[in-house]
Amino acid sequence: MSRLTLPLQGAQMLFVAFGALVLMPLITGLDTSVALFTAGIGTLLFQFITKRQVPIFLASSFAFIAPILYGVQTWGIPATMGGLMAAGVMYLMLGTMVKIKGTGFIHRLLPPVVVGPVIIIIGLGLAPMAVNMALGKTGDGSAVLVDPDTALIVSLASLLTTIAIAVWAKGLLKLMPILGGILVGYGLSLMFGIVDFTKVEQAPWFAIPNFVAPEFHWQAILFMIPVAIAPAVEHIGDILAISNVTGKDYFKKPGLHRTLAGDGVATIAAATFGGPPNTTYSEVTGAVSLTRNFNTSIMTWTAITAILMAFVGKLGALMQTIPVPVMGGIMCLLFGSIAAVGLNSLIRNKVDLGEPRNLCIVGVTLVFGIGGMAFGIGSFSLQGISLCGIVAILLNLVLPATPAHIKAELAQSRENLTE
Repeated sequence: MSRLTLPLQGAQMLFVAFGALVLMPLITGLDTSVALFTAGIGTLLFQFITKRQVPIFLASSFAFIAPILYGVQTWGIPATMGGLMAAGVMYLMLGTMVKIKGTGFIHRLLPPVVVGPVIIIIGLGLAPMAVNMALGKTGDGSAVLVDPDTALIVSLASLLTTIAIAVWAKGLLKLMPILGGILVGYGLSLMFGIVDFTKVEQAPWFAIPNFVAPEFHWQAILFMIPVAIAPAVEHIGDILAISNVTGKDYFKKPGLHRTLAGDGVATIAAATFGGPPNTTYSEVTGAVSLTRNFNTSIMTWTAITAILMAFVGKLGALMQTIPVPVMGGIMCLLFGSIAAVGLNSLIRNKVDLGEPRNLCIVGVTLVFGIGGMAFGIGSFSLQGISLCGIVAILLNLVLPATPAHIKAELAQSRENLTE
C-alpha cells in the first residue's frame, strides 16, 4: 500500500466510528470536540503501550453512559472526571494482576454469571431515557423539547434506518448503522424545521475544545471504580475478536496486560481533558475484518484525523444541533442491544439458572439494578451499576458452588419434565 493512501484509510476508519463516537458525549452532555480529541490521544497512547501491534481504535465507551449521567448530575463534570480517572487506574491494576497471575483470575473473579446481569443493567437502566428522548422530551421526561408527534416520526425513522442498515446493508455501510440513523433523522428534522443553526453560525472555524480539568471527590471515585468491571471484560472480548480477525494472538504478544494497561491509560488521559472513557471499537474491528488491512499505521492516522477534527469549531457546534428525537430513536436500539449482549453472555457460556446459586446472583443483581436499590452510609450512597457490580461479585465469592451430584439431579429433573 502506498504511504500516500494511509491518511485516507485512517479517515475512513474514523468515518466508520464517528456516529458512535459522538453519540455518547451528546447523550451525557460532554463536549463532542473533546471526545474526538481524547479518542485520538487515547488511541496513540494505546499504540505506544502495546508497541503498535494491535490494529484497533479507541473511543467513547457506552458502558459509562449511566454512571456519567448520574455523576454529572450529583457531583458535576470535574468530579465525575476524577472518578473516571480512578476507573482507568482500575484497568491498570487489572493489567498488573494479569501479568502476575495470568488471565485465569479474571474468569474466577468475573465469570459470566457476574458480568452478564451487570451488562443487562447497563442497557435496561437507560431504557426510560431512550423512550423519553424518542418522544421529544428531556432524558428525565421533565420537559418537552419537540412536539411529540413530530418527535415520534423522526425517532422512528432514525431507529428503523439504524435497524435496516445493521440487518440488510453490505460492505462498509453495514458497519455504520448509527451514522446512517443520525443522517436520516437529521434530514427529517431539517424538513420539520426543528434544527437550530444559531450555534453553528456563531462558532469559529478554529476553536480549542472545551477541556475540563478533573477534580477528586471520594464519593465519585468510589461510585465509579466498580463500573470498570463490565468494560474490562468487554475489552477482553474485543481483543479476542481482533485476534481472530488478524490471525495473531494478542493475548500473548503484546499481552493482555499491555492492552488492559493501554485502555486504562487512554481512559485516564481522556478524563484528564474532560472526555468520556475510551474503549476498543468493534465497528473499527469489523472494518479491519472487511478490508483485510492490518497495518497499525492506519489507526495512527485515524487518531491524528480525530485530533485535527476536534479543533474545527463549526463541526463541534454542528454536532450540538442534532435534535433529541434523533438520538432517542437510535438509543432505543442501542441500549436494548447492550442488554442483549449481557443476556447472550449468559446463554453462550451456558449459565444454568436452574442452579439456586446462579439464580440468586442474577436475580438479586437485576432487581437491585432495575429497581433502583441504594445503600447509603452518611452522605455516601452506592447505587446503579456500581452497586450491582459489587453485589454480583460478593455473591459469587460467598455463595458455595453447587455440588456435582446436585447439578446432576437438577439436570435429570429437567429431562424428566421435558419428556
